Amino acid sequence: MIRFVVGPDRTLVPDLAATLPGRGFWLSARGDVLETARVQGGLGRAFARAARGPVTVPPDLPALLEVALVRRIGELLGLARRAGQAVAGFDKAREWLRTGRGRLILQAADGSAAERARFLSGAGDRVAVWAPLSAAALGRVFGRDHVVHVAIAPGRLAERLAIEAERLDGLRRIGDDEPAAGGETGGNERMDGRVNAARPQVDGASG
Repeated sequence: MIRFVVGPDRTLVPDLAATLPGRGFWLSARGDVLETARVQGGLGRAFARAARGPVTVPPDLPALLEVALVRRIGELLGLARRAGQAVAGFDKAREWLRTGRGRLILQAADGSAAERARFLSGAGDRVAVWAPLSAAALGRVFGRDHVVHVAIAPGRLAERLAIEAERLDGLRRIGDDEPAAGGETGGNERMDGRVNAARPQVDGASG
């Protein structure tokens, strides 16, 4: 899920790190729910009810969220690289996968499907696998033209990366099972695609 707050001008502001002050409202990171509700006006009404007052929803909210998540994943991956908790390249990442050091695998969304499958052969369910970024975007983190395979050691950075990759996958989904682009695996939480599924949850609310 993604947290939002209402700014001083009553504009809805995404809070990906969940650190902004104020009353927060949580909504499932699901692209089809956001887009359908936005087009039909349901998203603004839903947030207005939750915020108990008028709320302006940016017309390009799904696109803004996707850009922000891509940037956040790149930043977190850069932190993991500098901390020695991430390696890139088929051979190095495969070695981490083989020895159990790499418990989270990021692969380029536009990489060869056959090569990605070959890299993961024999891994079973021991690791989580996501494809949130392009080969060029992964490459920029590691100072290369492109990167297809990245292995990340277990820890808080890996956990955060997995959460953000799942959010991005959800935003890119156009149906219950089909990713619009870049999603390798489905997230654990799914919402009904109907407009009335876009119901923000308030900070501290149960259910």
